[in-house]
Formats: sequence, C-alpha cells, structure tokens
Amino acid sequence: MITVTGERRHVVALDPETGELLWSYSEPKTARYEYSMRKGYGKGIAYADIDGRGVVFIATPGFFLHAIDAETGQHLENWGTHVPIEGFPETGVVDLLPPLIEDWGPWIESGEDYDPYYGLPLELGYITASSPPIVVNGTLVVGNSAEQGYNQTRIENVPGDILAFDASTGRFRWKFNVIPRPGEFGHETWLSDAWQWTGDVSSWAPLSSDPTLGLVYVPTNGPTIDFYGGFHPGDNLFGTSLIALDVETGEREWHFQMVHHDIWNYDTPTAPILMDVTVEGRDVPGVFQVTKQSFVYSFNRETGEPIWPIEEQPVPQSRVPGERLSPTQPYPTKPAPFDIQGRTADDLIDYTPEIERVALEFAQNNNLLVPLFNPPTYVGDPDLVVPARVCPGGGGGANITGHQWRTQSTGCFLLIPRVRAQPPILHRPTSRR
Repeated sequence: MITVTGERRHVVALDPETGELLWSYSEPKTARYEYSMRKGYGKGIAYADIDGRGVVFIATPGFFLHAIDAETGQHLENWGTHVPIEGFPETGVVDLLPPLIEDWGPWIESGEDYDPYYGLPLELGYITASSPPIVVNGTLVVGNSAEQGYNQTRIENVPGDILAFDASTGRFRWKFNVIPRPGEFGHETWLSDAWQWTGDVSSWAPLSSDPTLGLVYVPTNGPTIDFYGGFHPGDNLFGTSLIALDVETGEREWHFQMVHHDIWNYDTPTAPILMDVTVEGRDVPGVFQVTKQSFVYSFNRETGEPIWPIEEQPVPQSRVPGERLSPTQPYPTKPAPFDIQGRTADDLIDYTPEIERVALEFAQNNNLLVPLFNPPTYVGDPDLVVPARVCPGGGGGANITGHQWRTQSTGCFLLIPRVRAQPPILHRPTSRR
C-alpha cells in the first residue's frame, strides 16, 4: 500500500498486512514549498505499470513532479531533468514551472533569471499542485492550483495550463492553454485583452480519463479573482468548465462551460465520474460532473453531447460598477438538483405558525431569501441594506469530498455541506490593479 501523508506529501509504502514501513520519501524543502497554500491538499498519488514495473507519480506543493519505483522507493533513472537544488535526486524529477511559464508574456517581459529554489516570483504570480496527476495510455497529465480565489488580493496570475509528459521518460509532450490565446478556440470570450494577464482557470480537482477513447477530462475553476470579474469581461473560457482533451496531442475534443464569467466561487470541485447509462433504450457512455450549485451535468463522454437537455436560463444581473455578467446560466433539466438552490420561504422551519412567522421575518430582514446566482454588492450601493447572500455558497452543494456512483440503478452518493455564503461587499475599483 502506497500513500502520502502530511503537508510535505510524504510518500510512504506500507505492508498492508502488518503496517510495516517499507520505504518513504520526502521532497527537500524549498522557498516555493514554504509559500504553497495547498500543503494540506493533494492526499493522493498516481500509479501505473511503466516498462514492466510499478511506478508512483506525485505532484508536490512545491510544484515538482516525481517518478518513484513502487517496489524500491528509488527515483527512476534517466527520467525527467536534473533539478539543481541541494538534496534533490539526480534523476526522476520534473520541475513543472519552466514548461508552464516559458512562453507566458508577463514572465518573458519581467526579464527575471529563473531560480528553481524560489520558483515564480510572487509579484508575478503563484501556482502549486493540489491533486495527483493521472496516467493515460503512457501519458502523464498534470493539473495545478492557485491560491484560493476568495483569499486573493490581486487580479493578475499565471494561467493554470494543463501539462503532459511521457510517463516512461518524463519528457514534456504538450500544454493546453486554459485561457485561449489569439487564434485559439474561445479567445473571443476574453475582452479588453484580459487574457494577457488574468490567471487561474486551473484544475485543482483530480482529473478523470477514458483510456479506450484516449480522452482525459479536466474540471476547471474560475479566473482570478472570486466575486469580481469586471477586469476580465466576457464568458471567459475555459473557466469553470469540463474539458475533454486528446491525451496524445492535448487538443480539445469538446468542452462545456458550467458557469459563464464565474464570480461566485463555483469552481468545479471534484473529479468527473465515468459511468455507462441506458437512456430511452440506448446505451450511452456517460461522464457526470457534480457542482457547487447542486447540479449534475451529464454528457456523452465521447462526443460531449448532453445526455439530457441543458437550458440557458436568465439569472440576476449585477449592480456593481464595471461588472458585466452573462444574462443566462446553463441549467440541466435532468437529474434534478441534489440540494437547495437559492432559498425561498418554503425552505424555512415551520414547526408552528409562530416559529414560521419569526423565521420568515428574520429571513426577510437579513436578505436570506435569494435566488441562485445572486451577485455580490458594493460599498456605496444605494439599495444596499444588508450584504448579498449566495446559496449554495462556495462550499457547495458538492465540494472536494466528491461523489460516488455504484450502478445506474443505485444512483449517486455524495456528502452535501449545504453551505450558505456571504460574498464580500466590494469596493468600487479604481484601476486594473
């Protein structure tokens, strides 16, 4: 049994019968590890049979990728590139930052010399890893993570592009730009040249794959930052989306954006689940994504066609100066939402008429009866009495705990936090920064 533990993602191999420690590995500390805000995440590894032996792959808070022989605990020879940091093995490691930033405009313009110990200068951006990589048909695909969007104080960051490497050699294979560049599909969804400096849109949740189709399924979060998007107008592909990529080439096969111009911290929080279902007598290879909004989005995992219709419905609009929301958001017609969406008087306790009356009065006085996709408010709003509320909040609905499917007859099992949130009251922006 091989697992990881602790903030350093300490890899341990244990005898499953006795609990005896067989081997272990901890990555030496670096400055980029020290400032990682995802040390408590990523409790997982990837495993694959590579060239006749079991190999463990791990992405660390410092944003390095390690390949370790599952039997001996030794890093693979002639794998990856040498990382010139004291204490690192001579082989078996990839520094994930260079292929991510080497063609990123703000890094090039900075003229900085790259230092692998410190990584990306914090004045330019921040990136780390929060979930294990995935191996599909000999290709190792790696997601990434930024600082939690509700904690961020700047609107610029490095995009969370998806990276792929040869699992046998560690050689770089491809990169998918999660914020499309000029000429790429979706670039027109970024107005005001915001694609040049907006970041995130990373895949902090685990990835899924269908090896037979040769596809890897990537759930993404929203752009920098949560709760205000006036600096990056447009629908902002591929933010808060599910993307199916060809694992050989990194080309997009299909995608679906589950929140246009996300300002609610509704990032996609779990690995999509693959399950075949029978719909009106026909077998459909399905992929299912639960969301913080309490939706289940269902697609044919080969074509991306929705299994059941998904309708664009009108949603509330923002009064925040400079903010331009999408007039609609996508609502699945099936399955039904698995938890409340917004809050109405019908959701309040009503054990007695008096309790119901008091609950309703309190809810009305504190702005608790709100629709789904209720937008934040701002300081100086003449109609502001109490802050805006969001239900579900950024905690879900569904969240990092994920969901499980047994069979199509038993359905979906998931833990529902049922979190209401109060987004911050925004100050009127005065400049891009």
